[in-house]
Amino acid sequence: MITERTGLPLSVGISGANLHDSQALEPLVRGIPPIRSRRGPRRRRPAKLHGDKGYDYDHLRRWLRQRGVRHRIARKGIESSKRLGRHRWTIERTMAWLAGCRRLHRRYERKAAHFLAFTSIACTLICYRRLAK
Repeated sequence: MITERTGLPLSVGISGANLHDSQALEPLVRGIPPIRSRRGPRRRRPAKLHGDKGYDYDHLRRWLRQRGVRHRIARKGIESSKRLGRHRWTIERTMAWLAGCRRLHRRYERKAAHFLAFTSIACTLICYRRLAK
């Protein structure tokens, strides 16, 4: 899941439990819809991407640089994850909002497309609740 700074989900994907998170980064970044702004053209990509040590790979850093996305990814063995903690809580909070949906607590659906549809509906409800305030 990729969220904006306040925790609203922008892009959601599902995968098997044995897939590493770094393999899902490229499809999630490609899946971010254009964002309408009050001034100027629509933004087609995020300005900055924060990630933990699980995304510390040279090919991901190069790919993000080629797309014009600034990245802040903790490096393995060099930096501690505590500096990214102030940004990480927004993801954890969004995951807690998704965990509040009873249907998504466990995957009962046999087809992945059905589970993704329920996840998209839950993300839509989260966005509606946050924007309605």
